[in-house]
Amino acid sequence: MPDGSGEGGAARTAVLDDRCAGVPRGPAGDGFGQLGAVADAVLYEGYLLYPYRRSSPKNRVRWQFGVLLPRDWVERDGPVTPGISGSADSWYQQTECLLRARDADAVVRVRVRYLQMQDKQVEAACPDGEHRPVESLRTADGTAHLSFEEAVPREHELVFSLRELTGGVRTARVVAAAGTDTGPLPEGAGRTVRRRREVRGAVTVVAEPLAPELYRLRVRTENTGEAADPGSPRGEALRQALIATHTLLGGDGVEFVSLIDPPAALAEHARDCRNAFTFPVLGGAAQEGATGAMMLSAPIILPDRPQVAPESPGDLHDAAEIDEILTLRTMLLTDEEKAEARATDPRAAQIVDRVEAIPREVFERLHGAIRSLTPAAPPAERPSWWQEGADDGLSPATDTVLVDGVRVGGGSPVRLRPRGRGADAQDMFLAGRTARVAAVFHDVDGSVHLAVTVDDDPAAELHGWYGRFHYFRPDEVEPLGPAGPPGPGRPLRPQPPRPPERPAGRPEEGRFDGRP
Repeated sequence: MPDGSGEGGAARTAVLDDRCAGVPRGPAGDGFGQLGAVADAVLYEGYLLYPYRRSSPKNRVRWQFGVLLPRDWVERDGPVTPGISGSADSWYQQTECLLRARDADAVVRVRVRYLQMQDKQVEAACPDGEHRPVESLRTADGTAHLSFEEAVPREHELVFSLRELTGGVRTARVVAAAGTDTGPLPEGAGRTVRRRREVRGAVTVVAEPLAPELYRLRVRTENTGEAADPGSPRGEALRQALIATHTLLGGDGVEFVSLIDPPAALAEHARDCRNAFTFPVLGGAAQEGATGAMMLSAPIILPDRPQVAPESPGDLHDAAEIDEILTLRTMLLTDEEKAEARATDPRAAQIVDRVEAIPREVFERLHGAIRSLTPAAPPAERPSWWQEGADDGLSPATDTVLVDGVRVGGGSPVRLRPRGRGADAQDMFLAGRTARVAAVFHDVDGSVHLAVTVDDDPAAELHGWYGRFHYFRPDEVEPLGPAGPPGPGRPLRPQPPRPPERPAGRPEEGRFDGRP
C-alpha cells in the first residue's frame, strides 16, 4: 500500500484490493458508495465488448477510454491537444470544478480509479517438467483456456483539509506494483501465468478561492512512468498505462456545483473551469438542484446524477448500450461461441452464465420503462397527431415556425442557444455555434423541433445527406436571418415526425437512466 505525501501536508492513499471490483464504502458518510454502480460502469466501459470473444476484431483493439500512457510515448510526435473527453490518448487528465464550503477546515476526498493491464498467458506442461506458452489449451474436463489481456482494478484515495488545499498544491504518488501470479490447470495440463508491469502516476490537488465560501478545485492525474520503448506500438505501451481513469470527489462540509447547469450567479465561474480529457458531473441520487455532495469526473460524457437503470440485471461492459439487445444477442451465441467467451475472460464467463440463467420476469423488465414526468393526456385532450391521417399536408422541408418574430424553416441560419436546465451535455457543447435549419418536425405530443446541421462541422454535408441531425426547440435558437436555400445534402422528403436525437451513449433503454 504506497503512501503519498503532499508538499507541507499529508495525504492518505489506499489501493483497491485486486479481488474487488466495486467502490468500497470507506469512512462513514463519505457517500461514494452511492456512486458505486455508475463508477464501476465507467471503469469497465469497453473492457470487453459483445460478442465477448478473443477472436472478435473489436476485442483486439481495446482500452479506448481514459487511457493515460507514459508521456514520452504519447508525445513522441508532438504535444497532445487538450480535449474534453472521449477516446484520445493522453499522459494526463485534469478536472476543474466549483466547490462551496462554509468552513475552511472542511475535508475534501479524492478517489482516483483505473485499470492496470494484466497479461494472462496459458502455458502447456512439457514432458521434461518445463512449460511452453500457447495461445489456447483444452484440459481433460473439456474446458478451454485462452491467453488474453485482462485488467486489475486500482483505486487510490486522497484526503485533505480545504485549508491545506488553499495553501498550495498537494501531490500524492500513486503506484500499481508489478507482479506475477501463477495458477495450475486441472490434471497437470499446464498453468496460467498472469503478469503485470508497474504503473506509476501522480495526483495533484489544489483549491483556489474565488469568492467567500467558493473555490475552484483542480485535480490533475498524470502518468509519471517512462515507456520501456517510446517507439513501441500502443499495445505494448498499454502495459504501463492507467486505463479507464476517472475521479470521484466528495468530502465533509463541502458541496459541488453543476458545470452543466450551474446557478446563474456562478455561470461565469463554471465556464472558466478547464477540464482536459474528462467530463465532471454531479453524482448521487436523482434530484433537482444545481449542487450536490459528490462529483464524478469521467472520460465519457454523462448527465448530472447518472444512474444505472434499476431494470439492469448486471454489467455487460457496453455500459451505455441497451441491455435487452445485448442480452438477446448473447442468448443467440452458439455453444462453441459461448465456450470461447467463457475461456476468454472470467468477466465474460459471468455475463454468459448470468444471461443463460436470467428469469423470464427479469428479461421482460428489460423491454422498456416509461419515466416521463408528464402524465398522459386523456383521449379528448390528445393532440390531433393521434388521429389517423392528421399528419397529411405536413412537410418538414418546407414548414416554418415563428421564432422571435422571424419565420424559421429549411435553410434558415440560426445561432444555437440550448437551454440550461434539462439540456443534454452534447447540446451544451454547441452553445453559441451557428447552424442551418434542415427541417421542422412536429412531435406526437404537439411540440416542435428544428433539425439543424452545424456550420463548422466537416461532416455537415454527409449528415444532411443521410438525415442525421441535431435537434433543438424553437426557443433554443436565435434567428440570424430569413430562410435561405436548402441546407447541404439531398432535399428532404416529407417523413414522419421523430423525437430529438439522443446523444451517443444515451439510448432509450440504456444503462444510464438519469438526466439533468
